[in-house]
Amino acid sequence: MERAARRHATAELTRHAAAELDLIASGRRALRAVRHPLGFVCLPILRDGHDGVCVHVFGPPEAQPDRSVPQVHCHSWDLTSTVLYGRLDNRRVHVDDDSGEPTHRVFEVLSDPSGVDELRPTERLVRCRPGAGQTSARGQSYALPAGEFHTSVVPDGRPTATLVLGRTLPGRVDLSLGPPSAAGHRMVRRACDATQTARIARAALRRIHEPEP
Repeated sequence: MERAARRHATAELTRHAAAELDLIASGRRALRAVRHPLGFVCLPILRDGHDGVCVHVFGPPEAQPDRSVPQVHCHSWDLTSTVLYGRLDNRRVHVDDDSGEPTHRVFEVLSDPSGVDELRPTERLVRCRPGAGQTSARGQSYALPAGEFHTSVVPDGRPTATLVLGRTLPGRVDLSLGPPSAAGHRMVRRACDATQTARIARAALRRIHEPEP
């Protein structure tokens, strides 16, 4: 899949995603979808050292965002995302450290394998400015380097899914932005059960094979 991503071979990437979803939907692969607080369901296809592959599904009932979680964030890993169906807006955010009027505080996001994420406030106060936006539709890919602040939004509310390839960079930490006076807090990523996971995978697989409306 990494080689296909480098070639921008989105049709091949979509076939890989469909094959994995078929295994999950049929129960031949025992995998549990995870409710992500940013408002999607994650199907963790692969975890191999610093490398990871996921399918992110926006739209099922299990994919409700946690309104207490800051939406603007940056990853500790380089990301390549291919839209399997639907549309996704990726909006970059400029963060200025040298500002006398900060609008946000930077939080470190410390993730535990148990599924608990701790948002820990830092001393870093910044001012945010909106950057360039990019809308990607079915069959299109976009890349984000580690450390780039952004937010991802489904623009029209239609069901959307992406295949995400990530490679963690040593020494990097996941970050998010919150109000300057906000305190740290914890959030829990809850797993779906086998029935819910299979239903999500079947719905995603069906939409991959349907034409866009």
